[in-house]
Amino acid sequence: MKAFVAGATGETGRRIVQELIARNIPVRALVRDTEKAQGILPAEVDLVVGDVLNPQTLTAALGDSTVVLCATGAKPSFDFTGPYKVDFEGTKNLVDAAKAKEIEHFVLVTSLCTSLLFHPLNLFWLILVWKKQAEEYLQKSGLTYTIVRPGGLKNEDNSNPIVMQGADTLFDGSIPRQKVAQVCVEALFEPGARNKITEIISKADALAKSFGELFANVA
Repeated sequence: MKAFVAGATGETGRRIVQELIARNIPVRALVRDTEKAQGILPAEVDLVVGDVLNPQTLTAALGDSTVVLCATGAKPSFDFTGPYKVDFEGTKNLVDAAKAKEIEHFVLVTSLCTSLLFHPLNLFWLILVWKKQAEEYLQKSGLTYTIVRPGGLKNEDNSNPIVMQGADTLFDGSIPRQKVAQVCVEALFEPGARNKITEIISKADALAKSFGELFANVA
């Protein structure tokens, strides 16, 4: 297995890279600025320059990768096209490139509540709408996929167990980014994760379960 990570220098993406390296999985990280990336990512990561908004760069960037993990996301700005371009068009470009390369598994990080049009996050240029469109494009692509919808993201890890449910069943809660990264990487190994949407939060009073149990319980 060789993993390709898009959004690798972001707060969630860098944790996905760390989890992959901890599992001794070779990583190709898509970056726009190698100097910045070298200050963020482990030295053993293979940095490849490209941009999800420039599809011509993606085929070469994917190289001999066998799985893709996408943790890209538009940053808050005054550019109303940002979420459309990054969260939909960028993901669509990456899905197309992955399909052409016959990638074995595509893990996409989106968000809770992507199906709720009247959600406060959609005030940020319909960001959940475009994430939902990206999800649907991946689902229709024919690729084996896992879509991970985390709750509110926290930079600090904690010991709270993960709660995992199916699509459109969790509507609030939060989760550390490190746990999101763990779910993404475990999805590559768990047969029960294939072709599923998983919604995840963490709660102090939740019952601790193995990743196999968590994925198996998602319809």
